[in-house]
Amino acid sequence: MTPTKRPAPLEDLGHVPWPEIKDSTGCAAAIPFLLTAVARGDAEAARSALGQLRRRICQYGFLVGQATAATVPFLWELVRLPQVTCRVEILQLLKSIADARQWETTAAAYPKLLRRRDNYVEWEREARHAVHAQRGVLRHLLDEPDRELVRASRELAATLTDR
Repeated sequence: MTPTKRPAPLEDLGHVPWPEIKDSTGCAAAIPFLLTAVARGDAEAARSALGQLRRRICQYGFLVGQATAATVPFLWELVRLPQVTCRVEILQLLKSIADARQWETTAAAYPKLLRRRDNYVEWEREARHAVHAQRGVLRHLLDEPDRELVRASRELAATLTDR
């Protein structure tokens, strides 16, 4: 029997039209580079890249944008890789995205927000949906020997079941 070849990490990054979508800084073209740095970098480089990524896709820990939903599947992919040094922080980022309700809350008070060309409320909903879509990954993370990873997995699982 021939062993199944595993796809390279982040192999599908090229399938997303990053230059055509926006993050908090404008064009989202830098996101693939940041994800790659998280995947391949040493602990310090990975944390730095993840910090930059967080500012681009979940600014202030609660403002998500257009590029967030497209980035979430890659975060889930990274959190499954044992060699990634900042998996706990990735889970915390996913939790922040799942908790994001800023645009939705604002639109409830100011419905004109829903008529803007940039649909912030929909981007927020899509981002939350993207986090929920792969919540099954958490079952595997709960068996990890890293206690911090297990704790972060439980916290994210609780967030995802509360909604």
